[in-house]
Formats: sequence, C-alpha cells, structure tokens
Amino acid sequence: MSTHHSSASPAESGRAAWPSLRVADWTATRDTLHMWTQIVGKLRLAHAPLLNHWWQVTLYVTPRGLTTGAVPYRDGVFDAEFDFIGHRLLIRSSDGTSRQVPLEPKSVSAFYAETMEALDALGIHADFQRRPNEVEPSIPFAEDDQHASYDAEAAHLFWRQLLQAHRVMGRFRAHFTGKVSPVHFFWGGMDLACTRFSGRSAPPHPGGAPNCDDWVMVEGYSRELSSCGFWPGGGEEGAFYAYAYPEPDGFADHPVKPEGAYYSTEHGQFLLPYEDVRTARDPDGALTTFLRTTYEAAAEHGDWDRVHLEDDPKRRPLK
Repeated sequence: MSTHHSSASPAESGRAAWPSLRVADWTATRDTLHMWTQIVGKLRLAHAPLLNHWWQVTLYVTPRGLTTGAVPYRDGVFDAEFDFIGHRLLIRSSDGTSRQVPLEPKSVSAFYAETMEALDALGIHADFQRRPNEVEPSIPFAEDDQHASYDAEAAHLFWRQLLQAHRVMGRFRAHFTGKVSPVHFFWGGMDLACTRFSGRSAPPHPGGAPNCDDWVMVEGYSRELSSCGFWPGGGEEGAFYAYAYPEPDGFADHPVKPEGAYYSTEHGQFLLPYEDVRTARDPDGALTTFLRTTYEAAAEHGDWDRVHLEDDPKRRPLK
C-alpha cells in the first residue's frame, strides 16, 4: 500500500486556495448575479424582523454558496440557497417541500419569474419592492432583459473568493469583545462585510446611495463604526476595503499594511487589491495585517476604548 504525500509547501497550498478571477472576465455574469441576489435577499427582507443596521437582510456564505438562512414565515420557516457547485437556487420549507431554479444563462426577468413560481408552489408569498436598490439604473426585475449572463465557472470562483475572505475575516472578528456584526453578504452593494462598533452614536448619515432612501443609510450608520470587507471591484480581481464612519481626523494618513494597501480618495476608504493578497507569500497573514492596521486607524484616531473592546488572547482557554 502506498500513501500519497503532497510536495507543496504550506505557503504554496495556502496560495492555491485563493482563486484568480479577473473582474473584466466576468463583469456581465457579476452584474446579472448581483440582480439575482437582490431578488433572493428581498425575500428575507420581506419576512425577517428588523435588526439594527439591517443585519436581518443579509446572505451568508455556506459550503456550497450563499444562503438566506432560516426566514420566518407564518408558523414555520424557509430558506433559499445559491448553490455554486450544483448551480441551482434551492428553496426549502420547514414543511418538507422544496423547489429549485437552475442557475444558467437567463435574463433577470426569467430568473425572477421562475423564483416567484417556485415560491408560489411552496405557498410562500412575499411583498417587496420589485426593483433593485443601490444601483443605477434600477430596472424592475420583471422587465430586466439586459442582464442575462451566467458563467458557471466564474460564479464558482467568486464563491471561492468569498470562502477565503469569510474564513480570514471570521478569525479577525473573533478578537473583538464589543458589538460586532456577523461576516455577512450585503446584496445591495454585492459585498462581504464585517463591522466593529465603538459603542458611541454617530451623526446622521447623509445618504446618497442610488435608488435607496436616505433613512436606510441613517439606520445602517447610526453608530460609530469601523468596517471591512471584500467586493468584486476596485482591483483587477476585486478588492478588500476598510473605512470608518464617521471618519476621524488622521484616518486617511494612518500607515497601513501590507504593501499595496492605500487610501482611495475616490471611495473614501482603504483598499487592498485581491490579487495582492492572492499572490502574497502568506495570503492569510497579508489580509489579516490589512484588517488589523485599518481597524487601528479608526480606533486610534477615533479614540476608541480599546482596552475594553479588544480581546485579550491570554483569557482564551487552552485547546
């Protein structure tokens, strides 16, 4: 009997886990998928009770894609999951029934119609604004025949990007004992995010997101925060970002790492191209350094109570 041993070093294995996906190569699919996630995300918005900062509307990374998680409906629950391995949208009800919508090249209007038909078959009704938010133009889902691309391989690679970002951001999240969001996917901006809070109130946000009422942003940014995340833009293969609200004096000039990270005056946030992380000797370490130093920019210049908000590793039990 022979046993196969990989010749790859831990660093090489770590880099291999981070896939390459050029934004320019899948923009049409990205924009179509963005609209599909808005439709599914609005199902959760229609039925989940309001949580602070709209945490009840987000999607979550799963071992196969993105899910709504359990959504309350009447005396039961349902969920909807984008499966980027089997390439289907699976909708399941707690009464044991389920339906699926194939993920394949089709228009937003066709995906919307098929999803509504699947919900009707499950006896699930949802009232929501049937057009996208935070985009311009905002084409009603039932009329959108412009976005009709689905490259299965690209969708799969995007999900793998999210997997890696989620994994590292989840570890970063654990080192904060103050109020902190889950690592979750906002379908409005199509980004994976995690947000830490100082515990203090913030000035009302000015709003300004396209096709999104200002009061939505006022609720989202009602407390002083430091946020980080990943989205499929801002770099050749996407970008990691970090910002503070309100942005304290000195934030933009704070030295951050690793090399390649910079403050974008256009976006009002720090950016680190995804490809810089993917090609780093230690991708996990490079991203963690970016998350840590950009948080420090917010906490130091914003005078956060770091002693009481940050985790002391010495308190952690032995494994």
